[in-house]
Amino acid sequence: MTSESTVFESLPGSPLGRMPYPLRRLPVFRADVLVVGSGVAGLATALAAAETGGHVMVLSKGRITDTNTHYAQGGIAAAVGPDDDVVLHASDTLNLGYGLSDPLIVAAITSAAPAAMEWLADSGMAFDRESTGRFSLGKEGGHSMPRILHSGGTTTGKELQRVLAARANQHPHIDIYSYTTAVELLKDADGAVCGLVALARQGSDGIYTPVLFEADSVVMATGGGGQIFRETTNPQLATADGLAMALRAGATLRDLEFVQFHPTILYLAGAARFLISEVVRGEGAVLRDRQGYAFMPEFHADADLAPRDVVSRAIFRRIVDAGDTNVFLDLARVAEPAKRFPALARIASEFGISIGVDPIPVRPAVHYFVGGIAANLEGRTSLEGLYAVGECASTGFHGANRMGSNSLLEGLVHGRLVGARILEQKHSGRRFLSPHLSEDYGAPAAELNLTDMTYSLKSLTWRQVGIERDAAGLLDAQQRLDTWANYLERLGPFTPEGVEVMNMVQVAQVITRSATFRKESRGAHFRSDFPERNEQWRVHSRLETTPGGLRISPELVPDSPWQHC
Repeated sequence: MTSESTVFESLPGSPLGRMPYPLRRLPVFRADVLVVGSGVAGLATALAAAETGGHVMVLSKGRITDTNTHYAQGGIAAAVGPDDDVVLHASDTLNLGYGLSDPLIVAAITSAAPAAMEWLADSGMAFDRESTGRFSLGKEGGHSMPRILHSGGTTTGKELQRVLAARANQHPHIDIYSYTTAVELLKDADGAVCGLVALARQGSDGIYTPVLFEADSVVMATGGGGQIFRETTNPQLATADGLAMALRAGATLRDLEFVQFHPTILYLAGAARFLISEVVRGEGAVLRDRQGYAFMPEFHADADLAPRDVVSRAIFRRIVDAGDTNVFLDLARVAEPAKRFPALARIASEFGISIGVDPIPVRPAVHYFVGGIAANLEGRTSLEGLYAVGECASTGFHGANRMGSNSLLEGLVHGRLVGARILEQKHSGRRFLSPHLSEDYGAPAAELNLTDMTYSLKSLTWRQVGIERDAAGLLDAQQRLDTWANYLERLGPFTPEGVEVMNMVQVAQVITRSATFRKESRGAHFRSDFPERNEQWRVHSRLETTPGGLRISPELVPDSPWQHC
C-alpha cells in the first residue's frame, strides 16, 4: 500500500459569514429526523423512518420532484430473472468496482434488491413486464445477465419519483419543505450535528429568508454535483451541496476523484444535454465516428457495452484525435426504435433527426459522483448525528466506478436500511447550537458576477479535471480554484445562488486535490501521466479535517476477490 499523505493548510470558509442575521433571531423547526434531499435515497429514508413512528422533515431545493432521480433514464438493477441470482449480481458489482468495493456492503445491497423491487411494485410502481407478467429485463455494461428493470422504457426515474413522492406526501409523520436550500450544518456543544441553517422561499415573491431546522439525526441525501462541469446529465439543482456542507462541518469524505461520465448525451448546438440511456446500446445501437466506423471493438471485448469509463474515454479519445466535437450513435439495428424509445425519438425529431435512420450526435458528460461522504451500512458518518445516503455517500458499494443501474438501487435499499434503524440510534446530550459562528454582518465592498464565475468553473473543470487528467493541469486548476474560493468566502452573497457557487468551487477544490493525490488510473479516474492501474494504489483516498488543515491519506480496502480485464 502507498504510504503517501498530503496536507493542504486552508480549511473551507462558511457561507454564514455573509448571513445578515444572528442565529438567535431565526425561526426554528424541530423533528426527530431531518432529511436533506427528496430523491430516491432521501424519500426512502424518510418513509422508513416515519414508518417506525418518527417525525421526519424533508428539505427539497425545488419541488419534491426536482431531483436527479426524476431524470434517471436507466433502470434499477436486481437479480429477479429466472437464471440470475444475488451472488452473481454482487460479483459483477465487485468486478466493476476495480478493487475498491466493500464486499459486505455489496452483498447486503444486492441481496436486498429483489425484495425492494417487490416493495416498489406493491407501492404502485408500473414496471415494464413481459406478456407472462414477469419483469421485462434489460442488460447494460458490466452486467453478465439481463437484470435491469424499467418503467416506460427510459422513464424509470420519473415513475420511481412519482411513487415515492406520493407515499411521502400522504404520510402523516412526514413534513416536506419545498424551495428550501440547506446552507450549513450546526453542532451542539459536544460537536454532534444537531441541525442546519437553510434559506427558505417565502410566498410567491421569490424572497428567501434564513431559518433553522433542528433534529436528533440529520441525513444528507443531496445527490451529486454534475453542475460543477460544463457537460452534465444532472439537473440545475445538482451543485454538490451535501458534500460541501459535510466538508465544512469536518466530516470525512472519500474517493472524490472518481467522477463518472455517461458516454452518450445528445450533443447539438442549442439543445439541452439529453441523456441517451445505455439501454439503447443494449438493444443494439452502435457508436460510430464521422466516417461511419464502429470503433468500440478496438477498445474492449464487449464493444459498445463495455463499462462506462471505457466507453467514455474511447469516445473522448476518438473526438480528440479527429479534432471533432462528437461521435454518432447509430440505431439502425434497433427494432422499432421510435416505439422502444419514444422520449428520445421525440427530442431527436425536434432537431430533424429520425432515430433508426439518422445517426445521433453524442459525446460524454458528467453523470455520477462515485465518491462522497464516508458512511457505513447504517448511514453513519464520522460525525455523531450526521448520516449520508445515496449519491452523496461513499459506502464502498460502487468502488471506483459505478455499474449501470446500481445507483437507484443503492439509494432505495440503503435509504430503507438507514431509515429503519435511525430512531434506534439516539444521540445523548441536550442540543445547543455552536456559539462560534461568525456574526459579521457587514456588506462586502465589491460584488461578484456569479454567472461568470460559474461558467469559468465549468470550463476549467471540464478541461483539466475531466475525462483525462495530468499533474500540470490539476496544479493549475488548484491554484485557480483556491483564488476563486477566497473571493467567494469574502464576497459571495448570502443567497441560494451564492451558496451554490461556493459549494461547487469548494467541492471542485477537493476533487482536484484528490485527483492529484491518486497517481494511477483506476475506474472513473484517468491520469494520462499515470495511465496504468497500480496495485499499490488499491486504497481509498480519505479526506479529513486535522488541526493542520485538510489531509488526504490512503485508507485500506477490505479484501475481496475481484478481476477486471
